[in-house]
Parts: sequence; C-alpha cells; structure tokens
Amino acid sequence: MENIRDEVKELQIGLKIRRMRQERRMTLQDLAEGTGLSKPLLSQIENEQVIPPLATLLRISKAFKVELHTFFQEESDSEKCILVRAGESRQLRQWGKQGDSLPPYSYHSLAYGKKNRHLEPFVVEFEARQWRDDLQVSHDGEEFLFLLEGQLEFRYGDQVMQLNPGDSVYYDSSEPHGYIATTDLPTRAVAVLYSRS
Repeated sequence: MENIRDEVKELQIGLKIRRMRQERRMTLQDLAEGTGLSKPLLSQIENEQVIPPLATLLRISKAFKVELHTFFQEESDSEKCILVRAGESRQLRQWGKQGDSLPPYSYHSLAYGKKNRHLEPFVVEFEARQWRDDLQVSHDGEEFLFLLEGQLEFRYGDQVMQLNPGDSVYYDSSEPHGYIATTDLPTRAVAVLYSRS
C-alpha cells in the first residue's frame, strides 16, 4: 500500500485539485455542488486518502473547466511527443474500506507528461467482482476499450456484453456504463477517453 501512496503523491492529483479549487476561490461546498460529489469524498481526494475514479476526475475537470489531462501532467511539461516505455506508466489504484463502491480497477496513464492533449489513453487492470448497479457511471465524452487479456462483462444502459481478448467497444459515455472482470485471471485493457470541451 505504501508504494501506491508514493505513486499518488508523485502525481499529486489531490494537491492539484485543492490548488485549482483555491485559485477559483471555491469552497468544498461549491465544488460539491458543481460536481454532484459529496464534501467528505472531495476532502478525501484532496488529502490523497482516495484516488478518484476517472468518471469522478471528469466531473471535477468539468467543474473547473479544464481538460482531464490537467491532472496527469507536470506543471512545466511541454513535450510534443511522449514515449512511455513498458513499466514506466503512472499507476493509480483504487483503495478504501472493504465494501466501498469504488470501481474494481486500477489505471495507468499512458500520456503522462503530454500537455494540451484531447485523448486520455490508459492501461486498465480489472478485478473480479460481483456486479452492483452503483458501478455504472456516466459523463460527457466518448470512450474506446480494447481487451488485451482476461474476460470482461460490460454493461451499457440495459445491455450486457461479454468481452474476450481482442474484442473492443466504442461508446458514448454519457450513457450509464460499467465493467467487471468475470475471471480471476489477469484482466487488462487499453482504454482511450475523449472528453468534449
């Protein structure tokens, strides 16, 4: 757990969110109202006790009127081309108390360091879980997912789809959607998010 916390501190997502909120002279209550998220959750995110799922980060980025990539870049980054070697991606993993409604996945940014990007590519690692309706999320934008290994159950609105290695899905993410791994074998995918400005 300590190395996960170290990785999070290196990215400083919570600190960036707090700084951006303070720069806009917003209270936690203001941000809660702008995102539909609870004040306690936002406080935990700012204090780096909870790593926000991607859908939560998208809500926060919309409230701040910034792009999602803002949370995955260094202040001084200006590279036009970023090469990410195997094993060098920045990993963010969910954690919390047993029974939390946190998503059953961790994600690795594949474009960390590239400024002003319109796409967010990730490698996503899924954990096997029982499906719960609160695992479905929705947010503006579009997503593409290509399953590398394992098996996934993808729910999109009322549809339920089984994905096997080599399968892909492209969808409008404003509809409720969610994934769970259906095997204890490693389940990994490449996902690309596009958030409309």
